[in-house]
Amino acid sequence: MALLRDWGLTLGRWAGKGSQRPPAARMQQDSGDPDAWRVRVAAEAADWEAVREVLEARPEREDRTELLWAVADTAGVERWIAPVLEAEPEAALPRLVAGLRHVSWGWEARTGARAKDVSREQFEVFHARLRQAEEWLYEVAEREPGWTSPWYGLQIAGRGLQVGQVVARRRFEATVRRDPYHLGAHQQQLQQVCEKWSGSHEEMHAFARASAFGAPGGTLLGQLVAIAHIEQWLSLDPGEDAAYMRRPEVAGSLAEAADHSYRHPDFVRRGAWLQLLNSFAMAFSLAGDHASARECFEATEGRVTEFPWHYMATDPAAAYTQRRAAAWR
Repeated sequence: MALLRDWGLTLGRWAGKGSQRPPAARMQQDSGDPDAWRVRVAAEAADWEAVREVLEARPEREDRTELLWAVADTAGVERWIAPVLEAEPEAALPRLVAGLRHVSWGWEARTGARAKDVSREQFEVFHARLRQAEEWLYEVAEREPGWTSPWYGLQIAGRGLQVGQVVARRRFEATVRRDPYHLGAHQQQLQQVCEKWSGSHEEMHAFARASAFGAPGGTLLGQLVAIAHIEQWLSLDPGEDAAYMRRPEVAGSLAEAADHSYRHPDFVRRGAWLQLLNSFAMAFSLAGDHASARECFEATEGRVTEFPWHYMATDPAAAYTQRRAAAWR
């Protein structure tokens, strides 16, 4: 239990007579990186120079995905980035920001509804924005061949445009050639091979395990194993979903992935580490492994990430709180 040892936590400190109350659940907008907050504020203020300063200070080799998406998910960026593109026609960074914003803006138009519930007009807007995004992202990839971010953006756009498994795999491979353990790239490819995106459960689990255990111990890629089990749980009917998660082999698979990721001595709290712990907390809770779930809940200290708790409820913090309480029963 390297995680608990390193953080000075004692399993079960909230259990038993006289113990302290657990901290109130609160949504964590990002990893806690102060630059993510800074760049989001700058984007909201339409301050391109401040946005540029933060992004240029974080090189691609250090994975600036979170910073870029803090900008891309900000409403209104599509308006103020347009004159920047005109003023800087040869610059790659404004095109990267514009491309990623159009990917996010496209998915906003589609919404998270099932395809049958999305209107024709929504799909037309969705596809138009993604096609524009791809144009800019390919331009960036050509101008900056060492950058990871345009290929990652193309992975997300490609799924929406249904480019097919072969093209999707090539885009994933292009991303990981530049950053072999890029969590976002692996998360997107996991979605690509899910049954709901024309893959299969078998392919999904095989990809998750190969990625997690093909990486050195202590990386974030162990999360893929937990997410693969959650994805299969989501695909099943009530009753069948709980029975699946309670299978001994599922609990064993989760424990093995935990040992290779956040329990590993080389694990470091950086990047999407809170999302990883929230994912394992949810998966272990559904699997009935309350001791392992408590370990994760304690480590998060009440900080809730939207993913994957939004799969359980429209209020992720409420779902987190409910499952955390159940882990101490």
